[in-house]
Amino acid sequence: MSSTAVSAPDDAKALSEPERLVDTFVAPVKTFTDIKRNASWWVPWLIMAIVGWIWVYEVDKKVTMEKVVDNQMQLSPKQAAKLDQLSPGQRASQMETIIKFNRIIAYGYPIFSLIVVAILAVVLLGTFNFGFGAELKFNQCMAISMYAFLPGLIKVFLSMLVIAVGGGEGFTFQNPVASNLSGLVDPSSHFLYSIATSIDIFTIWTLVLTGIGYSCLTRVKRGTCMGVVFGWWVVALLLGAGIGALFA
Repeated sequence: MSSTAVSAPDDAKALSEPERLVDTFVAPVKTFTDIKRNASWWVPWLIMAIVGWIWVYEVDKKVTMEKVVDNQMQLSPKQAAKLDQLSPGQRASQMETIIKFNRIIAYGYPIFSLIVVAILAVVLLGTFNFGFGAELKFNQCMAISMYAFLPGLIKVFLSMLVIAVGGGEGFTFQNPVASNLSGLVDPSSHFLYSIATSIDIFTIWTLVLTGIGYSCLTRVKRGTCMGVVFGWWVVALLLGAGIGALFA
């Protein structure tokens, strides 16, 4: 079931952590090949966590979490209608609870992301090891995802710039930057809107890097690795969009 791919020599020059971070953007094969030598993943996660906390803090102070929740409610007319049916006191109490919940999720996202990446690592570990006869280790799969997610930092920086310049009037965490197809879809069509926001430049970049990563650590052809990664992404996308539409 597996197919042979040309792999980088095992005696390639060992990279320092700064080199791995930079090469993720300019020479990803070097970074992912180095994971064979050292499967450490905590540095990219820590960088993304720190930048993420700074970003959420800026959103909380300049946009305010109240405004973020209000913007999100405008994309969910059913939820907004349910809130409008409550008495003023009940509505205020419910909104306060929603705002607190969103603040906890936002500030806690770096921790929650570890769970997401771990699940992703387990799924891809099983797929490649059992489906293609690879011999991947869990930490290697974690490292691939952590480095592959680094382009998301650019999206965060762009969002921070937009907020600093324009105030982020229509900001939502679901769609912080217009780097996707959401502008072509009516936000009230929740299923299609969720899919459109996910077809994002930075998401595609991350998926491509993930495919490159697995091709560097296995003997599976790069095209096949891309097919596996994008295939699981489509499954997760459709499931997430479907569940989101049910509760919208």
